[in-house]
Amino acid sequence: MAQVDADLLILGAGPAGLSAAQYGGRANLKVLAIEQMSPGGQALVINKLENYPGDATPRSGFDFAQDMRRQAEKFGAKIIGDAVLSLKKEGGLFIAGLGSGKELRAYAVILATGATHRRLGISGEAEYAGRGVSYCATCDGPFFKGKKVLVVGGGDAACDEAWYLSLLTDQVILVHRRDTFRAQQGLAQRVLRNPHIDVRLNTRPLEIRGDKQVTSILLENTAEKTQYEEPVSAVFIFVGTNPQTALVPDVKTDETGYIITDQRMASSIPGLFAAGDVRSSPFRQVVVAAAEGAIAAHCAAEYIDTLKS
Repeated sequence: MAQVDADLLILGAGPAGLSAAQYGGRANLKVLAIEQMSPGGQALVINKLENYPGDATPRSGFDFAQDMRRQAEKFGAKIIGDAVLSLKKEGGLFIAGLGSGKELRAYAVILATGATHRRLGISGEAEYAGRGVSYCATCDGPFFKGKKVLVVGGGDAACDEAWYLSLLTDQVILVHRRDTFRAQQGLAQRVLRNPHIDVRLNTRPLEIRGDKQVTSILLENTAEKTQYEEPVSAVFIFVGTNPQTALVPDVKTDETGYIITDQRMASSIPGLFAAGDVRSSPFRQVVVAAAEGAIAAHCAAEYIDTLKS
């Protein structure tokens, strides 16, 4: 078997990838984690992480991610800033092609590439991206302090971000196309009780309008079959995510494109494990991603040990 650059390659350094890096390092593996952006993934945009077990004091997702990175590096994992452009398996080894032109070889790979924000696909969304259309309230919310903003979605992210925006302005509208929220009950109730959030169910966006910036949005009340234009300065969109699986087109996925694994986080490709938001799961939270990363690293270590022996 050809020489390897690492025992374990981890693609992505969000909570799942950083947890896997820590546990891989603790298992005395040579671990390389590749992350194109800043380590932390979607945890970086969490304003207050308040539901991580054992951490009773809410803190920012950025601080949490920094601690995870320091832990992983403490146990010997190395985090590399680069893009992974290709991944293939030859002669029992995985070969990752990087944007820098390098190739890295390893016995096993943990795919922790996460997911990207899903788009509405309506007129004006692409045109006004970065000019009033946003997918991150903690990133862009402060630009619209005191202004009327609209949030689209009905899941945990939409409710959490609407609540955060209500700290910046008392004019938050939250629209959801269904008649009930998909979010956890606690998050939904916090939004419904917030006097600064105007909740409008059975409502869907049709078109985002503006000049140089967003100025309004065309909405439809699906129950009454009526349309109306709502003046707003920004539209924040949280309608789900798309898993980043382009590197492994042959892996088995569910009907929505998320990677199917067994309880060991092993995919349909031997030696390829998946953890976090890229994996098919009924519940996507930071604590779940971290746990999956730990399991994936533990089971990858057993797989690597089998290959070596």
